[in-house]
Amino acid sequence: MSSHDPHRRTPSGKPRLRAFGIALDGTPGRFNAITDVPGVSVGYATLISGDGPLRVGNGPVRTGVTAILPRPIADLATSVFAGVFSQNGNGELTGTHIIEETGAFNFPVTITNTHSCGVTRDGTLRWMSQVLPAALDSAWGLPVAAETYDGFLNDSTAIMSASTMSPPRLTGRRAAPSRKAASAAVPA
Repeated sequence: MSSHDPHRRTPSGKPRLRAFGIALDGTPGRFNAITDVPGVSVGYATLISGDGPLRVGNGPVRTGVTAILPRPIADLATSVFAGVFSQNGNGELTGTHIIEETGAFNFPVTITNTHSCGVTRDGTLRWMSQVLPAALDSAWGLPVAAETYDGFLNDSTAIMSASTMSPPRLTGRRAAPSRKAASAAVPA
């Protein structure tokens, strides 16, 4: 392992709980990352356009979408156990009903800006119908799409087009071999 210990410091050098001697249950993976879990992969797309001061509805745009696959693509039709917890009650998390009712789900989870959850939800369904149509054999799907506020960086009211905010292509991607997520292109 390099001089940077991901169990004690973030990539930017900020201390984690273990740096203060606080013990946590379990054993972290090599990189202290979600991609340490076998079969899990992460892809993202970053959108940057425009300059200057914020003009609501016109930009500039500084946002993106992250997609987390809980299983390899070929296995996405097989559910994984899941649970939901809301710490403060704010924020959109579309698709939680299926998790609350069944304790499982099987699609990618997307995380995006406040007003683009619906667009990434729709993009996930489109993506699944292209890469694994069998996952939709039941004639419906309920993807999980989460929001995070990026209004201090981005004009979140300028809702991105469906093709811009589709989940990243993860075909052929493996779990990231380092603390960085696998970079991916966005499908049209």
